[in-house]
Amino acid sequence: MYIRMLKLRLLNAVAPAYFFIATIVTFGLHFFFFIPTIFQTPGTHLSPATFLHTAVFLYLMLNALGNYTMTIRHPAESANENVIPVCSPDCPDRVDAHYLLNGRHFCKLCKKVILKRDHHCFFTGNCIGNRNMRYFIMFCIYTSCTCLYSLVLGVAYLTVEYSISFENPLTFLTLLPLSTGYFFLGTISGLQFFLVLMLYVWLGIGLTCAGFCCQQVLLVGRGQTWCQFRRGQLVEAPTSWRANLRDVFGTRWLLGFFMPVQTVEATPSDAHKHD
Repeated sequence: MYIRMLKLRLLNAVAPAYFFIATIVTFGLHFFFFIPTIFQTPGTHLSPATFLHTAVFLYLMLNALGNYTMTIRHPAESANENVIPVCSPDCPDRVDAHYLLNGRHFCKLCKKVILKRDHHCFFTGNCIGNRNMRYFIMFCIYTSCTCLYSLVLGVAYLTVEYSISFENPLTFLTLLPLSTGYFFLGTISGLQFFLVLMLYVWLGIGLTCAGFCCQQVLLVGRGQTWCQFRRGQLVEAPTSWRANLRDVFGTRWLLGFFMPVQTVEATPSDAHKHD
């Protein structure tokens, strides 16, 4: 139990660092390699294509970082409970959290009582609940879009700079093992091998975030959290999927879809409603 908890705490410290390192690397590759090489301009003025791709990339990345920040700034913790409460009789005593009454959890990593806890996100370092679920979902959407967009530009860069053709669908499947062998044989440079690795990193993160986002939207529409789904607990008072989505995304959901702004007003009554 103690070893598993130590691993979780270590992951809780390493995952945010990994996220920021991947963000910095992605930003550097775009502005120092991809855009200058793919969209070459003879003069000093930016071409429309360069401006468009730069604007799209910055928009996606800033939205991902903005929703990441909002997920941390609007935690799902209860402001009324600062001590470790007593567990409910059916608490399974999981490694990461204790189940309390009325849909509350005590997170052993956050060391706080969480309202409508869904799960603990190691990349943000805090728990995801009803208050920050909207920002977490948008963070997953824009992170997925940023990674997949970077994947497309990375493929274009390898095509332009190293004359690698991706017309054959099997090229991408065999690119990593072949590049690994060529790198250790000294045939290709370290930069080319690193770019190939980043292609698979972007693909993995992009597909994972997209799948996780679909799962969370489905649970939100059902009015259910991942903790409830994992325990097989049904929703006591089911409401329509529109009301469930409105409860999480707010009435200004369209604005929040394009900008990382607060769309749900947190009132003191919301905190007491789940306590």
